[in-house]
This record gives sequence, C-alpha cells and structure tokens, in this order.
Amino acid sequence: MQLDLEGNAALVIASSSGLGKASAASLAKAGVDVIVNGRDEGRLENAVEELRETAEGQVIGCVGDMTNPDDITRLVETTVDEFGRLDHLVTSAGGPTRYTFTETQDDDWYYAYDMLVMSVVRAVRESIPHLREVGGTITNITSMVTKEASGANVLSSSVRMCVQGLAKVLSDELAPEIRVNTILPGLYYTPRRHDAGEAGVDLSDVPLDRMGEARELGDVVAFLCSGYSSYLTGAAIPIDGGALQSTL
Repeated sequence: MQLDLEGNAALVIASSSGLGKASAASLAKAGVDVIVNGRDEGRLENAVEELRETAEGQVIGCVGDMTNPDDITRLVETTVDEFGRLDHLVTSAGGPTRYTFTETQDDDWYYAYDMLVMSVVRAVRESIPHLREVGGTITNITSMVTKEASGANVLSSSVRMCVQGLAKVLSDELAPEIRVNTILPGLYYTPRRHDAGEAGVDLSDVPLDRMGEARELGDVVAFLCSGYSSYLTGAAIPIDGGALQSTL
C-alpha cells in the first residue's frame, strides 16, 4: 500500500531500539523524514545507520533523555529545524522494572510516571503548535496491560493507563486538526525479549501462536500516520496476536 507520506516529518521518541525503532523504520521506508531518539549515543548511531539502509526519507539521530524536559524541547526544535515541519509525533518508552506492588518503593512510582507519562505530556505540549499547522498525528505506544493488568508488572499496569486516558481526551480537544491514537503491543521480539522460551512466555495464550515481529507494529504506526486512517482517532488498538481476552 502506498501511504503517500513522502515529505512528511516525524519525531519518534525512544526509537534507538525495539518497537520505537521499528516505527521509525516503517515511517522512513514510506518516505518520511524521521528524527530518531535515544539516551545511548553509540546505540543511537548504530540505529541511524541501520535505518538509513532502507529509508526513502532522511534519518537523523538526536540524543536525549525523555525524563528531561529540556531534552524533549530540544527534540521537537531539532525536528522542525532539520525538516521545516512536524507532521507526526510517535511516543514510546521502555517498560519499567517488573515488580509486584509490595516490592515497590515511592521512587519506583515517581520514576515510572516521569518516564511513561510526563514524557508524553511534555512531547505533546511542545509538538501541538507544529502539528496543528499541518493537520498531524500523535501515536502513543503503550502496552496491552492497560486492558488486562499484570500483577507481576504493577508499575506498567497502573501508570500506562494515564497515557491511554490522556490520548482519549486529546483526541477530542485537538480535533479536527490532530488525530490521536494509542497502540497496545503484546509480545514482540525486541532486545528486551529475544526468545519466547528465554522470557518464559506461554504462547498458548496467543491465538496466532507466535510472538510478533517489531516490523508488524511499525507498519501499523505508519498506517495511523497516513491518510488511510483519516477517520480514526481516539482509538486504543491492540496488536497482540489476539492475546487479550477483554471484549472492550
């Protein structure tokens, strides 16, 4: 499918590896100019080199920590300075440490909130003026645990709900100029989980009987940025091989 995204510009947060990187790759292959972001300069450089091998648009790396408000401001400014516009914001973040509730301390909750929620709040706030100019999109990558909580991962199950609620509110407040959607990943092959057996994953819970390839999620991100999804906003879309048992 030709997505007609050539000449667009995107900022993909936390995209030096994993699902963020796959999202940047799919957008770049579709002709989008992309700012790729990560905290580790070496890993970021490697990601940029790899993405450029298949990109039809420009790919530029920008080091930044998503818990640092100044870094977020600089990321948005860099996107506009480099490409002259910002059409698409994609937010992502690595998962917090897996804890049960009784294992957590206050600092764990504050850090998880800052990383998973405030990074989105700040990035959206900085991006809105630019996205409004072009009729842009915001796509947030969260987790399937927002619909089916995991007692072994209380921080992600609790805190990521804020992003989903925020996205729903924004889809109304920013309409019709900006569309806002959320993706809920299930189990994927990423640097955090190379192998279902190593990760102790029971694929009997996944009707498609496999883990997802990161590219499969990235292609959905590109679709949500395109005009083919022009009547889709405020949605929370599981991409999990059918693992969720929730009907809502």
